[in-house]
Amino acid sequence: MRIGHGIDVHRVSDDPSRVLMLGLVAIPDAAGLAGHSDADVATHALCDALLGGANLGDLGRNFPDTDAATAGISSRALLESTLRLVHDAGFRVASADVTIIAERPRLADFMTAMSDELSSAVGTVVSVKATTTEGLGALGRIEGIGATAVALLEEIK
Repeated sequence: MRIGHGIDVHRVSDDPSRVLMLGLVAIPDAAGLAGHSDADVATHALCDALLGGANLGDLGRNFPDTDAATAGISSRALLESTLRLVHDAGFRVASADVTIIAERPRLADFMTAMSDELSSAVGTVVSVKATTTEGLGALGRIEGIGATAVALLEEIK
């Protein structure tokens, strides 16, 4: 068994047409996040946890934001590619847990959908929860959204 941990943070986009994606779910009526991809911090943190558990580096090393081929890529595609890398390294995901850190929007109504989408993509239960920073720091000032994730990997026999 191996454990991996991931973290990601993106600032709020200045583009009013940018869609907020979190945990593979579009969050309506919320400011999107800036990034090379769709900036889904929850899925990116999960990818980093999976890559770390398999000793494969991080998301930026495997899918650099300097690569024009990945500009605008969906985080679902990044997760699918990450899962292939993890499998090719001889591991499968046993479980995962994601925590989104955001003052706004309120995410309670989206937790089940995020867990369902990520669990379906990963092939096992992915727990998703959210918290705030109680107004502290850049995330508390709603300058961005962050996420952390942990994943447990088991070797494929």
